[in-house]
Amino acid sequence: MGSQGRGLDVMLELATEAREFQLAAEIYQRQLRARQQQQAGGDPEEIRLRRARCLVLAERLSEALQEYQLLSAQGSLRAEHLGELVVYLARSLRVSQGWGEGDPPGVGLLSCRCCTGTLFEPVTLRCGHTYCKNCLEKERDSVRACCKVCKERVPTAGPYRVNVVLNSFLGKYFVTETRALALRHEGNSLYKKNKPLAALEKYHQAIVLAPKDHLLLSNRAQINASLKCFEDALRDGTAACNIQPFWSKGHLRKAQALAGLQKMDKALKEYLICIALDSENKTAKMEAQKILCDLLSPIAENIHQRLPDIMQLMSPLSRIKGIVLNSLNSRNPSNVFENSCKVNVDTTGFETKQEWKSHSYCNSTKPAQVMSENQDTLKNLSTEPALKIFEKKNTLKTQHSAIKEEEPGTTEGYTKCNKRARSQSPRREQDTLPKLVDAFDLECSLCMRLYYEPITTPCGHTFCLKCVERCIDHSPKCPLCKEVLPEYQALRKYNRTVLIEELIVHYLPEELAERKRVNDEEMAELSNLNKAVPIFICTMAYPTVPCPLHIFEPRYRLMIRRCMETGNKQFGMCLSDPVKGFADYGCMLEVRSVELFSDGRSVVDTIGRRRFKVLRHSEKDGYSTADIEYLEDKKVEGEDYTELVRLHDLVYDQAYLWFSSLKQVLKTRILSHFGPMPRKDTDIQASPNGPGWCWWLLAVLPLESRAQLPFLAMTTLQERLNGIRRVLLFMSRNSAR
Repeated sequence: MGSQGRGLDVMLELATEAREFQLAAEIYQRQLRARQQQQAGGDPEEIRLRRARCLVLAERLSEALQEYQLLSAQGSLRAEHLGELVVYLARSLRVSQGWGEGDPPGVGLLSCRCCTGTLFEPVTLRCGHTYCKNCLEKERDSVRACCKVCKERVPTAGPYRVNVVLNSFLGKYFVTETRALALRHEGNSLYKKNKPLAALEKYHQAIVLAPKDHLLLSNRAQINASLKCFEDALRDGTAACNIQPFWSKGHLRKAQALAGLQKMDKALKEYLICIALDSENKTAKMEAQKILCDLLSPIAENIHQRLPDIMQLMSPLSRIKGIVLNSLNSRNPSNVFENSCKVNVDTTGFETKQEWKSHSYCNSTKPAQVMSENQDTLKNLSTEPALKIFEKKNTLKTQHSAIKEEEPGTTEGYTKCNKRARSQSPRREQDTLPKLVDAFDLECSLCMRLYYEPITTPCGHTFCLKCVERCIDHSPKCPLCKEVLPEYQALRKYNRTVLIEELIVHYLPEELAERKRVNDEEMAELSNLNKAVPIFICTMAYPTVPCPLHIFEPRYRLMIRRCMETGNKQFGMCLSDPVKGFADYGCMLEVRSVELFSDGRSVVDTIGRRRFKVLRHSEKDGYSTADIEYLEDKKVEGEDYTELVRLHDLVYDQAYLWFSSLKQVLKTRILSHFGPMPRKDTDIQASPNGPGWCWWLLAVLPLESRAQLPFLAMTTLQERLNGIRRVLLFMSRNSAR
């Protein structure tokens, strides 16, 4: 290879890395010319294929199609070569219709986000989102098994437990839909056992009960397609697309039916719509590539008429439209969304035997073909009697949806129809009167009130958040079934059950408003730092001094949690009293951090704030409470203030000498627990509690708690300084002995 060839290779590598596809396409063109002049090596077909891909990525569609046609004429084009072309067309379609990435289908309130059908045996994951049990079990072994909403990993170990509350709710208020779901799963089971005719009968019965269930229609379309009854499959697929225009599987079923009827151009359109809605649909991608490969083949009928029509429809850019029309002599385009919006579904009555025949139930296949594919169902029966028996059976026991296709609508009309579908739910819950729902069905079995922040345990039972937390404080077991829930106690991570909250909002708005009002009143009462203040009965606590606590009793777990929930993060600390329960004086503590352990215990880092006097002793939910008033030091002025400053400096120096005289081991312990001794304040009366070093010193002095308690009650700094001075004199005398 000459220097020119090597230069082209370097430029090609740089262009590819920079994603300069137009430049790369030009370089490949030069390589093709050089190959033709016998000046460069390489496989011309491979070079042409690479150039075609670059042309697609550079949005030069007309030239790309010419390259693909040349490759097809040479017999070198295969379906897998057209991946970029299919992705480009689907992306162009999505842009032209104004769809965002991953536009969700308009699922109903009680729909599974996995299968998009009505929930059947609902299972609530730890993230709080609910799916059909069967859907979760299908994805159990999937590497990418995660919640469709929050992307949290789905647990694969252990059985999935049905949400008791939601299952009862569906069974009570959606009896018809629940029966249709049961029939659907019976049909699925029969289909897996290679009994499509029996499965089809179950689906007929289910659709009579739930005629607007797009999933039922889609599944019946699949069964019909497997029986080669493509006309029936097309009707069901079209109806499913009409009900859920943004559901990719509906378009997939419609495309498969069209392909079975050899309407390849229309099938390609539906496959591209499917890919535009779900870019991960591998089936649609492969089928679209196969159809494009056939259309590009020189033996394809009417290639110059069919291909440009499809390309023009898929492209949102007018310049690409013009290029394709000019290069391939196109006709006028039809609509991308033909027969997708204007479809009427008639499910009001039974079909007669004649109507059933007029539908040409198996008009795309001969009776012998049906027999050959369903030998286990119609074994040892002659063809004609078997079909007569089948007709009669379906005539008497099923209602078939008479689905008629109207004239194609416009693209604009279809887009508007799609946008409406996103905001409208096709489910029956919109037609159910909220007044028909009894609040009793959505009440917590622990507090006997409407669910507030509902939490569903892995065993399938639902409680209010606060209720389940209180139960976990005492035992890591479900309050109803007593199944051990160690992860709840260890992690303390609760996610609210989204669907139950949505049901309450939808059906019980007045009851929810009242429940919220009561909860707000309770939280306001707990937030009050003067009345019913929670009291932790333990040791002495002082203002500005750290006080780490080890919490293990259930009553104090509840108390600390409530303090954190209210936002004030404060509670009182008092010494125990054999008569009153706790002392008349204490100190407020503020929580700085909480460290939880796997067994439910916790270490709470607190620091002292204000002193208080107890006015009334009381109790709430197992822990003590009190009405209190806060204490402040009385301020002095003039000569009294000068005398107070002199006394303050004297006692401070005395305290500093005492601390300096301690052994190093003892000093290290004090410093690690309480920190260094605070410095003197410039204004000794700035704080209502007095200088911080006084409280630090009282905390480290080796005094009994009963001897320390009077210092909290003192409301003058002079009295407190004199008391500390007497203690220090006593300590110095003892050390001298």
